[in-house]
Amino acid sequence: MKCNKQGGVCSLRLYTHTDGNPVTGSGSPVATCPNRFLEDSLIYKWAGEIILKNTRPAVLAEIGFLKPLQPASAKKHGHDFVGKIDNVLLLPTTEGAELKWCALEIQAVYFSGQEMRHEFELLAKHVDDGVPYPAAQRRPDWRSSGPKRLLPQLQTKVPTISRWGRKMAVVVDEPFFASLVGLHPVEALSNSEIVWLVVGYEATVSGWKLCRKKMVLTTLESSVKALTGGTPLSKEDFEKLLTAQKPAFTL
Repeated sequence: MKCNKQGGVCSLRLYTHTDGNPVTGSGSPVATCPNRFLEDSLIYKWAGEIILKNTRPAVLAEIGFLKPLQPASAKKHGHDFVGKIDNVLLLPTTEGAELKWCALEIQAVYFSGQEMRHEFELLAKHVDDGVPYPAAQRRPDWRSSGPKRLLPQLQTKVPTISRWGRKMAVVVDEPFFASLVGLHPVEALSNSEIVWLVVGYEATVSGWKLCRKKMVLTTLESSVKALTGGTPLSKEDFEKLLTAQKPAFTL
């Protein structure tokens, strides 16, 4: 699909610089923009198939979910909602019948390092054949993307959606999913609250193609622990750490 964002950088990949072959890519790309997951509507068909038993649901975007506690103040600033769901997949139904739907959140990874502007400046000056070596270093930052971005979204939305008897699908790619620690799956869809849809990328003659990799059913509790990636210290170990620490400053 055609990118609608300025710059059009949707993914990162590891590159090495060697003699004879100046720029060599290794490993799979990592999506840094959620639009990368929209190729061929694969994720919508997949979520519809798993949760709704229908591969052609209607796709609704940016659906309001959280109402502001101070509606008048929010409307004054143009905000009818303080939280939205990325997508809701909805099946057609007859009037008066119960709606069949599921929620879907898409999460790419943020990156740390210098901005992409340096790469465009380099490409504008590049005159040799082939692709120039990157102008600056960058790396995926899963710690910011998972605990700081995705985790609050799930904690805010999943409990209510689950009480309503509906499911939440979460789309990430393989590198993002690999950053989760100790995620415990459940066997049945009926016992799950979150359906993780993990996508990957296949190298083709025309470029990298989005593909299904695996589906993992789990609970919100397990997902929160996996995204957090750690457990609290004991009180005794924490206080040992305090006594061994040098003060940053004294008053």
